[in-house]
Amino acid sequence: MNLFILRHASAGIRRANPLLDLKRPLDKDGKAQCLQLAHVLNALNLSFDLVVSSPLKRAQQTAQLIATETGYEQKIVISNGLAPAATFSQFQRLLRESSASENVLVVGHNPNLTQFLGHLLGVGTNDDPDTTPARVRLRKGSLARVNLQRNTAILQSLLDPRVVRALYTTSIKSSRRKTSRK
Repeated sequence: MNLFILRHASAGIRRANPLLDLKRPLDKDGKAQCLQLAHVLNALNLSFDLVVSSPLKRAQQTAQLIATETGYEQKIVISNGLAPAATFSQFQRLLRESSASENVLVVGHNPNLTQFLGHLLGVGTNDDPDTTPARVRLRKGSLARVNLQRNTAILQSLLDPRVVRALYTTSIKSSRRKTSRK
């Protein structure tokens, strides 16, 4: 399975009231991040068999924008295994339930997404309590691609939002060479 782990895009400043923070939507920059990432994914000919999102609004919006722009036509699955309070065992259950799909996109939050990715890539097996998690940084809008095969996780790529923006900017410029009119 190719697992694509996406931290939700920019959603502005965290709200002091936790109930209001659950409903915090993407801001203008977050929507632009999603569209740019979708453009880059389309250029790489990547599509998803399954899209799973955290129940929080900003993650659902991120998943919906990416799914729509990459041609995903099925319903997005909402999972508590990606919620901010989710545990690694809940995340592993989500992965087992998704194992029939080849390309799976999961959209969630930090710090747990970073911890989940670190545990997947850590030394030893996932069931080993002495496993040392790898240290990975996922900024808002970052996408990690992990190849999962028989309890082995290999990090294939990590796209930071700044790299995505640079790729997007270079891909939309005219491919025609500039010539002088002398």
